[in-house]
Amino acid sequence: MEPDHSKSDKARRTDRPLMARSVLNRLFASRSSAARTAVALEQADRAIALAHALISERGEVSGARRATELLALYQTLEGSALERFFDKLVAEFSPDPDKVAAAAKAYTDSPSSAAIRRLQDVTEPPRQELFRRFNIATGGTRALVEMRRRVRRDLPSHPQWAALDEDLLHLFRSWFNRGFLNLQRIDWRTSALILERLIEYEAVHQINGWSDLRRRLEGDRRCFAFFHPALPEEPLIFIEVALTRELSATVHPLIDPRSPVADPATASHAIFYSITNCQEGLRGVSFGHFLIKQVAEDLGREFPRLRKFATLSPVPGFRRWLTTIAPTLVNGRRSRDLGELLERVGQDPRTAVQQNHQSELMTLCAYYLLQAKKGTKPLDPVARFHLANGARLERLNWGADLSTSGLANAFGLMVNYVYALSDLERNHEAYAQQARVVASREIEKLSTQTLFTDRRRNQE
Repeated sequence: MEPDHSKSDKARRTDRPLMARSVLNRLFASRSSAARTAVALEQADRAIALAHALISERGEVSGARRATELLALYQTLEGSALERFFDKLVAEFSPDPDKVAAAAKAYTDSPSSAAIRRLQDVTEPPRQELFRRFNIATGGTRALVEMRRRVRRDLPSHPQWAALDEDLLHLFRSWFNRGFLNLQRIDWRTSALILERLIEYEAVHQINGWSDLRRRLEGDRRCFAFFHPALPEEPLIFIEVALTRELSATVHPLIDPRSPVADPATASHAIFYSITNCQEGLRGVSFGHFLIKQVAEDLGREFPRLRKFATLSPVPGFRRWLTTIAPTLVNGRRSRDLGELLERVGQDPRTAVQQNHQSELMTLCAYYLLQAKKGTKPLDPVARFHLANGARLERLNWGADLSTSGLANAFGLMVNYVYALSDLERNHEAYAQQARVVASREIEKLSTQTLFTDRRRNQE
């Protein structure tokens, strides 16, 4: 008996049109995608042509119109089109090597003021003038800050974009200098948009909703932020302050939304417990020093009884340093408990630390803050920030932050840095000129009790 092929033949005849349609759909989709990519790349080329036209423009009104047109077109660029735009900014708006060489030779031959001006003109990348003119457009500053954020995000895979990053940073350090910034107090009457920004940007101690934020803005709390006229609804950096009667040793009472509100008039200490830089595109532009100093001065005028300004700061690199670098520097006298601790920490970074390890870890943390270096400066980024501002490393606090992140970063340890206004300039100079860390005797004494004998000063 012959097999019946009628059903399979019918199925195959039915499948053929479906397969053909699938192939055609994929072909059309591929062509459509290629066409969209081609159009996007044409837009990038058109944006570059507009950039050349803008930098050549002589009229102020026409220049503003051209800048607005370029801004609108730039904001449509994504993916490969944006990459093409950035690549061409590097390739077509960099200094001309021949002109630089000729100007350098002319200055060497005749070092006149005219020759040095010519050399300065030809060494400045044309991109900087392009960005200045781009900034004329309404929303230009915001777009340039966002441009640098995008550049920095993809810099590891596009190292040639470092020139764009450097040019924008150079300009931002002028455009966002202290003279252009406005210090504003943030309270519950501040616009909802800005309050939402605080919740979104807070990077040190998460704000869990509106009730949490409201507690941080009560009478015994203060929040201040720097704003720029070109970004009126965008805080650049903000600082949160608790007005207390003592140098705070734990962070929980400062951020607990259920904590009682104290009378700020009785406070003797102002504790800076959170400082957040909000704009990734402005990284490298220094705001913190001016912010802390001005806030301290303003609070001193508002509350004359305040006698100490200090931080309660995290130690973000300590646990990582201790579990990766430090074990190679500990000599044979290391305690068995510490060895077991390091092994356990390597397996679970959330592990809480037993009380009997307190003395050893406090000693090791003091050593880390004073001796662990990145170049000649402290390895810890928070320490570098506050010490560069002229603060004094005052006190280590055990069990100060028992949150998941606090334990993961530093076994729950936190640090007080004291801002003595009369000493800031002297401390800053000691740090800047000699890389000297100004610390309390308590911290210095602790740091000498470690088990470390490495003579290389623990360079990273």
